[in-house]
Parts: sequence; structure tokens; C-alpha cells
Amino acid sequence: MTPSDKELNGLDNPSFVGEDGSHYCSSTDPAAWGPEERREKGQSGSKLAYTVTEVPPWYLCILLGIQHFLTAMGGLVAIPLILSKELCLQHDLLTQSHLISTIFFVSGICTLLQVLFGVRLPIIQGGTFAFLTPTLAMLSLPKWKCPAWTQNATLVNASSPEFIEVWQTRMREVQGAIIVASCFQIFVGFSGLIGFLMRFIGPLTIAPTITLVALPLFDSAGDEAGQHWGIAFMTISFIVLFSQYLKDVPVLLPSYQRGKNCHLSPVYLFQIFPVLLGLSLSWLFCYVMTVTNVLPADPTAYGHLARTDSRGDVLSQAPWFRLPYPGQWGTPTVSLAGIFGILAGVISSMLESVGDYYACARLSGAPPPPKHAINRGIGVEGIGCLLAGAWGTGNGTTSYSENVGALGITKVGSRTVIIAGACAMLLSGIFGKVGAMLASIPTPVIGGMFLVMFGVITAVGISNLQYTDMNSSRNIFIFGFSVFAGLTVPNWASKNSTLLETGIIQLDQVIQVLLTTGMFVGGLLGFILDNTIPGTQEERGLLAWKNSYKGEVDNSQLVSKVYDLPFGIGTKYCAVSWFRYLPACPKRLPGGKRMDELKAAGQGSNVKASSEKDSEIGADTRI
Repeated sequence: MTPSDKELNGLDNPSFVGEDGSHYCSSTDPAAWGPEERREKGQSGSKLAYTVTEVPPWYLCILLGIQHFLTAMGGLVAIPLILSKELCLQHDLLTQSHLISTIFFVSGICTLLQVLFGVRLPIIQGGTFAFLTPTLAMLSLPKWKCPAWTQNATLVNASSPEFIEVWQTRMREVQGAIIVASCFQIFVGFSGLIGFLMRFIGPLTIAPTITLVALPLFDSAGDEAGQHWGIAFMTISFIVLFSQYLKDVPVLLPSYQRGKNCHLSPVYLFQIFPVLLGLSLSWLFCYVMTVTNVLPADPTAYGHLARTDSRGDVLSQAPWFRLPYPGQWGTPTVSLAGIFGILAGVISSMLESVGDYYACARLSGAPPPPKHAINRGIGVEGIGCLLAGAWGTGNGTTSYSENVGALGITKVGSRTVIIAGACAMLLSGIFGKVGAMLASIPTPVIGGMFLVMFGVITAVGISNLQYTDMNSSRNIFIFGFSVFAGLTVPNWASKNSTLLETGIIQLDQVIQVLLTTGMFVGGLLGFILDNTIPGTQEERGLLAWKNSYKGEVDNSQLVSKVYDLPFGIGTKYCAVSWFRYLPACPKRLPGGKRMDELKAAGQGSNVKASSEKDSEIGADTRI
């Protein structure tokens, strides 16, 4: 499973059933199956060791928490490395390591907020590729293009005030756009607008939007991998071998259980850590090739960037301890162009997260999230983006669906484990050597990882079409035209920016950023066409999509135990009569009874109808 892989979690289209009665997608989460279950498609292995509200032993919490952190690490590291070139930092590895440490630290804070006060499910928060495309589009404006001298390693003095000002002005511009755009997500979440927006957004809007998150990044992936195609393909081969061919092969590792003492237990190591193992082996191979001088030492020679010493001695330069803090790169600046571009990423990120909430609930033994929990989750993610902008990660935050899949593998759905993982992120962000080590990964190894990751993101976007009738010429037209226009228009706009000038600088920048952001162009066209061209709900995939997220009515006490706010906040403050009008609190009737209590008792068809409507929102879109 790669860091950008969206777990489909058995969301399958009831409209497309084979002649033998089987579906094209399975009915249970594939990540939760062992080898026998995968072959037989059984559900015997679906029992959880610990549910969302249970607390495993402390040592198990620590080990599984670290595992969740390592699972998310690939995506967390990739984002600063991609941004570094457009921020003029490709020759400043020490600052790159600081960015990696910062995104670790902020992801830990945001995860704690989400688990404790947000949706309250065991779900990791981290950087999102949905923000990358508009950020890169904004930094490609003539105003923010890197000076030529920053591209030459011999001319770059990373400690000079001039160079520091060059990259920090760009970072502050990105920070400001993220901070302002995050306020929109906070408003949408805590106002309850997310349910209203989901009425108009279906698979034919989601599919081109997510697909176009990764497709424009082919140039970046090719440049990195092209520094040494042999090393890049070796990295790809390792990742594919571990994630696809060896995923059902257990590795016997020593373990201890009360009553069994020390013994060997099978662990599906290749399935859990394919990217981490692939990167590590390729990195080790590059180190051997460097020590033996097989790779060229001449900086101008092909393959030099595959050397482990080609990126400088950043590990010795990095401090042991460094505490990231808000405003560490200076006071953020705001421009209209950046805000509109990042807004497209915010909307895409929200759609991802709603789908992740439902998937996470299923895998952690929790009932489907009620509307107030979803509202809180989206609102807290907005706060997370606000914090990411203030700290200066160059990115926002979203829910990580690869960690949702890890819940099915480990059979441990406890949110205490995720709290332990968040603490591991915080500690890694404080230890500067960790970020420095990850910043020194050879360039072609990173390029190989990018090829796999971006390919998976593209496929995840297309996979949303499983809900629609793709025998329909209407749907084929909408998706095909939206994706192709999302590639063509940005390409033309980037080459002909002078033809788009209106004479008003601010307006010119807004137009340039929006038209060079493929996910905005494709997503907008998909949204307009899907909502204006006549088509039935079944044809558009809305019925299958909604049915995928409908859950059975659960015990109201369990819903309260899982989703109510902690430390007595849910029972003390949300019990106040006027709090029932707040979208982030469960609705209560006069007299203090929760509406879902009446629903569980079967009283009031209007309450039940409202509950079903609340369960209809969702989007399966991994980044």
C-alpha cells in the first residue's frame, strides 16, 4: 500500500452484478483478510482485537502507534521534497530537513486534535497532495519563479540573508494562502454546510478532480527518476514486489503473549511497509555503490545524484533538537491568487476525508459517524490546515486513508494507538536528525517512489467511476472531457500567460493560478456538466455511492461513547438546550433526550429519515 493509496473498503456498486451474482468489488475490506480469506473471500478474520473505545496494553500502543507513523511517513516526506524545487531550496538540504521535521510535528498536533475533539475516530492527519497542485501553480507565476543563480549549487550560500529571503518570501506567500483558505474549511465544518455541498457533488466530480491531482506531476517524477533510471526502476521494483507479489507472505517475528511466552508470530511485513522497505533497500544499495565509487563523483556526470553523499553532509549539520514554532519563517503574506487556488485543494481534501471517516468507522468497530461528528471532523481539519499554515509546512492537513487500511491489517481499532502514533510524530519533529536523514535520500530513489505514488493517486481518482454507469455516453463524455480539458487548458495557459492579462495585476494572478491548476479546471467542468446534463441518479452513480455509506441503526449508547466529546464536554455542555442547534453537537429534543435515542427506539419516522440522510454523505477519494 503506498502513502497515497485509497482503500476502497468494499464500497461496491450494487448496479453492476455479474451473472453468478458476484460483484466486481468485494463486500469486505481487503486489508483485513489473510491469505486464506483473500482466496475464499471470507469474513472469519474480521474480528477486531481492540475496538475504537478499548485500550490495548501500553507496549502494544507504542509499537502500533510507531507503525502508523511509519505507514504515513512516505507521504509526509514526499511533500516537502516536491515543494523544495519551487521554493528554490533544491540545494539547501538543511532547510529541507527543517520542513520535514515541521510537517511531522504539525501532523502530530493535528492528529491529537482530530482524535480527541474532532471526529474521534482512530485516523492519522498529515499533508495532502490536493494542496500541491495549486501551490505549484501559484509558485510558477512570474513573480515567484526562482532566480537563475539559485539553480546553481556553486552559487548558493544557504546561510546568506539574500538566499534566505528568496525562499522565505515564497514560503510566507504559501502560508498566507493556506491560512485564509483553511478558514473556509472551518466554516464549512462547524456550520454544517458539508452535508449541503455533498448533495451536488458526485463521482463524476470527484473522479476528474482526484485524477488531476497527480497527472500534472509527471514532469516532476520524471525529472527525479531520470537522474538515474536504473536506481529509479530498482526502487519501483522493490515497492511493486512488496506491495503486490509478497503482500500475502507472512514474516515470522518473535513476539510475547501471556500464557504463550516467547514464540514466533506471522506478520505481513511486506503489506504494511512496502514503500519504507523499498526506499531502505534502494538507499542501502546506493550507499554501497557510493562507497565503492561505482557511481560517478563528477557532479556533471549522469548518475551522480544517485550517490548518498551528493546531497551534502546534512546529517552532521542538523541539530539534535529543534522545536518548530508558528511564524518560524516570518509573518505570512496573503494574495488573492493563492487563496483561490488553495480553495480548490481544500474542497478536494474535504471530500477525501468524509469518505475516510466512514471507512475508518467500519474498520475500527464503530457505528457510522453521525452528522455532528462529521461536521466536527471537517472543522478540526480546517483548524489543522490553519496550524500547518502558521507553522509553515507549505501544505495543509487531511485524513490519511493508508492508515485506515492499516487498521484492517492489525485488527486494532483503538484510538489510543493513534494517540501514541501522534506522540511519535511530535518527537520525530523535535529530533532534527530524523528530518535530516530523510532529506538525504538520493534523488532517483525519490523519483522511483514518486512514479508509484502518483500512479496510484491517478488510479484512485478513476476508481470513483465504479459507482457510475460507464456504459452511458453521458458519463463517458463528462469524465473524458473534464480530464482532457484539465490537462490542455493549464498547459496552454502556462505558455500563453500574456494573452490572459487584463491590466489588473491581482486579477491576472487569480486567472493564471486557476487556469494552470488542472484539478480546478477538470473538477469545475465535471461539477457543471454532471449537474446540468440530464441523467438519472442511478446513471450518475449517486444511488450506489449513497448506499455504500448507509449503515445500520446502531445502539445510541455506543454512538455516544464513540463520538461524544471527551472530558465531560459532550455530556455537560452539549446537554444545554440551545446547544442542540450547533452542528458540532448531537441534536437533543426538549427534555434532554438525544434524537438518535428515539431513532434507536423506532420512535418517529421523521427522525429515522433524518438519520438516513445524515449517513448519505461520503466520498471515496484517496490521496
